[in-house]
Amino acid sequence: MKFIYRCYQLFIAAPILLILTIVTAFSVTIGCTLLDASWWSYYPGRWWSRAFIRVLLLPVHIRGREHMDPRQSYIIIPNHQGAFDIFLVYGFLGRHFKWMMKKELRDMPLIGKACESAGFIFVDQKGGPKALSETHARARAVLQDGMSLVVFPEGARTWDGRMRRFKRGAFQLADELQLPLLPVTINGSFDVLPRSRGMNFVTWHPLSLTIHTPIQPRGTGVEDEHAMMQQAFDVINGSLTTQPSAPPSGTYNPED
Repeated sequence: MKFIYRCYQLFIAAPILLILTIVTAFSVTIGCTLLDASWWSYYPGRWWSRAFIRVLLLPVHIRGREHMDPRQSYIIIPNHQGAFDIFLVYGFLGRHFKWMMKKELRDMPLIGKACESAGFIFVDQKGGPKALSETHARARAVLQDGMSLVVFPEGARTWDGRMRRFKRGAFQLADELQLPLLPVTINGSFDVLPRSRGMNFVTWHPLSLTIHTPIQPRGTGVEDEHAMMQQAFDVINGSLTTQPSAPPSGTYNPED
């Protein structure tokens, strides 16, 4: 069965997904430039993400959509298990949002330009206070009228399936803007395609997305920010279906 599934990926799924990716990237770039940027920045990417998972025959289970208020802007914080997190969140969260992503992704052929045209926020993680201030300014402009922002608080994919330490960026933003955090637990993405395997054959495995009750700001200041960070880590980590034998890698590093 494993051999058959790999043949299917190589000869059927890969050509289909390559064509879909090219078409989606061009449609987002052109649509956001010439037409309704709000619509074209979200729906083609959503359909592409759903198609990516469906073509690869991966089952998806969603829980907790009732926790989202369509009129409320959120800072959405999923754990980051693997490459398929993008498709799972984009395709199945059911929420219009913008991505916050590393600036290096801007250099990806076609996709980087599409992300820029869609108004996603590129983060210079080595840019210092000035870059952070500019990122927060762009985020403030995005988080209006029910629009949300997705940030991976770990900053990068896990190597071993355990959650990495949280970085402060998303929590600083929530504290500054007094917006609720929406914790999301992703399960299965690490099993489908872990970071250590690179862009290789995927393994068939169910995927799930659990949307938790929003975490409301408790006040302002570093202590409140750290309290939200700890609560978010505990909520997301507590819903992981496969816990590693080693102890968790920690919540956050105050120096990050």
